Amino acid sequence: MDDKILLAMIMTSSIGAVAGYLGTLMLSKRMALVGGPLGHLTLPGITLALLYGFDVSIGAFLVLILGILLIWYFERKTRLPMEALTAIVFTSSVALTFLFLPAEEVEIALIGNISQLSVEAALLSVVLSLIAFVMVERVYKKMVLAAISEDIARSEKINVGRVNLIYLLAVAVVIGLGVRIVGSLLTAAIVAIPAATSKNLSVNMKQYAYGGAIAGGLAGVMGIMAYQMMGIPAGLAVILCSSLLFLISVVFQRE
Repeated sequence: MDDKILLAMIMTSSIGAVAGYLGTLMLSKRMALVGGPLGHLTLPGITLALLYGFDVSIGAFLVLILGILLIWYFERKTRLPMEALTAIVFTSSVALTFLFLPAEEVEIALIGNISQLSVEAALLSVVLSLIAFVMVERVYKKMVLAAISEDIARSEKINVGRVNLIYLLAVAVVIGLGVRIVGSLLTAAIVAIPAATSKNLSVNMKQYAYGGAIAGGLAGVMGIMAYQMMGIPAGLAVILCSSLLFLISVVFQRE
């Protein structure tokens, strides 16, 4: 197997696994589709990276962190739903992006490109994926409880605001890494589809959480194999493989 393909497989499976794990939490909070707007929020950073020749994940991550902090701040100040605030911030960023994004770079920005992947970028993505996994794992149960009732969570001495911030930062890391593979257009899929697949097959919370990670990681491996053998763009291949796993889970769904 070509070294670049192996690197891409390791990177994509690690990002996919963490995205799937995080996706189970987002699905529990009914926020699975928020990954889409947050992916679009990365467009200004991707545009800057393409214009000035630096790594798209760095540009995406920096802008996404700024957007996440704005959403968190506005939520605390206004008490508006996070979905509404996300929509406000992401639509503003998309409008700003298309003032500057060159037409020839639109496809890369929207559906990703791994053809120029370097060893350093792949290893950094794996390390950041592990950090994001640890962040999510530490707040997972607290977030589930807060999703059921913030009052109960506070009675258990859980700092809901801090937990939400950690959760949003983990989302930022995963989405920022994900745009390298699937671009800004399809980021919702890398968190939502593995989570839905796991929900069909799991019987308890632990199976559900780690099943999402397995489904996401497996979709990453299958997608890169499809990319190598059939020449399908890697991002599209990963999403299609993830969708295939979901369809299989429907057939074998637990009652």
